Amino acid sequence: MEASIMSGIFSGLLDVKPIFKDKEVLRSTYTPDHLPHREAQIKSLAYILVSALRGNTPSNVMIYGKTGTGKTACAKFVGRELEATSAEQGRECSVIYINGGIIDTQYRIIAHLAKLFDKDVPMTGWPTDQVYAEFKATIDEREQIIIIILDEIDKLVKKGDEVLYNLLRINSDLENAKISIIGISNNLQFREFLDPRIKSSLGEEELLFPPYDARQLGDILSERAAIGFEEDVLDPAVIPLCAAFAANEHGDARRALDLMRVAGELAERAGDGMVTKEHVRKAQTKIESDRIQEVLTTLPTQSKLVLYSVMSTGGKPHLTTGEVYRAYMNCCKITGMNALTQRRVTDLISELDMLGIIMTKIANKGRYGRTKEISLAIPHSLVRSIILTDSRLKVLEGCSTPLQRTLGETWNV
Repeated sequence: MEASIMSGIFSGLLDVKPIFKDKEVLRSTYTPDHLPHREAQIKSLAYILVSALRGNTPSNVMIYGKTGTGKTACAKFVGRELEATSAEQGRECSVIYINGGIIDTQYRIIAHLAKLFDKDVPMTGWPTDQVYAEFKATIDEREQIIIIILDEIDKLVKKGDEVLYNLLRINSDLENAKISIIGISNNLQFREFLDPRIKSSLGEEELLFPPYDARQLGDILSERAAIGFEEDVLDPAVIPLCAAFAANEHGDARRALDLMRVAGELAERAGDGMVTKEHVRKAQTKIESDRIQEVLTTLPTQSKLVLYSVMSTGGKPHLTTGEVYRAYMNCCKITGMNALTQRRVTDLISELDMLGIIMTKIANKGRYGRTKEISLAIPHSLVRSIILTDSRLKVLEGCSTPLQRTLGETWNV
């Protein structure tokens, strides 16, 4: 009986009038043929890379800017144009994109590059020096220029800067091929933490991508909507509202596109023939909830411990770093985890603040000096429910009172 009821469930769904013409163009991974309000940055990058078309090695480039400001899209767009033009001129020029947040070790990056040039290298098992030597020998078999785009380069360097150092000095070991690096980072201070031997080579040229304002975001959304949605399915107020929400999120075009796409999905699922402002507001709530859940779930274990320490101190509105650290030390005892130094915990607190999970501010205590006050920016219940799904931290369930007593008081959670 149940089988007959459930059979053919897709037939009815396919009968619903579609809202989307091409949903893929509304995703941040799509690189359009036109990038509004980034003409200056595109021209600057093209001016740097045009050396490749003359047979010379382009300068290395560092691209900075907040999330959703078009950094990756512009780099990919210029790279695609460079490859097309070089093919027309009979020159060999390759542009390779690597996300340093995904392929994040020296071995994996070099092995990945070698595979792209048809060298059979295992993803594990070889000494790194051997993989590096095979990669050099393979690309140096002919004259060519290789541009490597390292997206989220700051995440890559956090795990070690050896790969960056080796890629930057590889040209001295090559006779025919030449390599240039384009680094992309959301962290404007990233270069300050580099080893001096890397810093001098990497940042030969720097490009800054400013956030979009609401008007610019509206232009971007209008262009994508024209090819992504069917005609007459968007309420005129949808694009301005999506742009306004995203402009408040530091001018994030990805956020604006996600809002518009999810609003369309919600309208389509509800069987509505028009995407309205109400769908956008519902999309805003859904995206925020999904984002927080994803961020919390993927946090490293030590960051989860620090966050739980902030949460477990209960109703006290503002905590000092020292109070959080004492609660953290108790968490480590309960879970059997190795405790980090207070300085490292302070760094993790700053990272959680940057993610928007907690809020910190410097408070002036008069003759007692200044201190950092810390509070949660998201609901306690959400933090608790997600963190306690980590099997290593499950033992913390029900331990909130002992944690509070480490601070000398008992508060209600």
